[in-house]
Amino acid sequence: MVRLHCASGWERLLIPAFVWFFFMLYPPRWVADPNSRTAAAAGGCMVIRHDALERIGGIDSIRGEIIDDCALARRVKANGRVWLGIARGTESIREYGSWRPIWDMIARCAFAQLGYSALALIGMVLVLTVIFVMPPLLLLSGSPAAMALGGAVWLAMGLVYVPILRFYRCPVLLAPLLPLIALFYTAATIGSAVQFWRGRGGSWKGRYQAAAP
Repeated sequence: MVRLHCASGWERLLIPAFVWFFFMLYPPRWVADPNSRTAAAAGGCMVIRHDALERIGGIDSIRGEIIDDCALARRVKANGRVWLGIARGTESIREYGSWRPIWDMIARCAFAQLGYSALALIGMVLVLTVIFVMPPLLLLSGSPAAMALGGAVWLAMGLVYVPILRFYRCPVLLAPLLPLIALFYTAATIGSAVQFWRGRGGSWKGRYQAAAP
């Protein structure tokens, strides 16, 4: 994965989390493990051997895929090995001037990642709410035990988030905002489902690639 552009205020707030959540979904060790079914790639920077591409039937084999980079990785891993990581010496020049293009990037394919399943969407919303939203809310509970638990979990998630902030040269003071950032990504995923149900899923350059039947 290339180092994504991260200079504007919105980029510094949201882009590190995008990468962080991506690696939560696709842990690089699992991707590299031949005994794991997890496979992923990041479309902005992929290198593949010609013979490996031929073995899977070429680019035509993923023509109908919305998340084509990860689909390519799955096909390659079924016949060989895949490596996923951050390319420190390669940087994206695509800028995100506001929150909207980042929202659109998520909404384009998030529901496809969930298999277009309403149950999976509900489960994801519940999990993200419990992990990221509940800890700060527990601080308002008035219960010393609940407040201690909420504070400890909020602190822990912030500490785990700090390395990606440092990688993107962002202030570590953004770490406590992770619950709000998670809400943004949760809302964008819900928006992805709504777009699909409205027949406007997978929007890309004026085309809708995943319209609901």
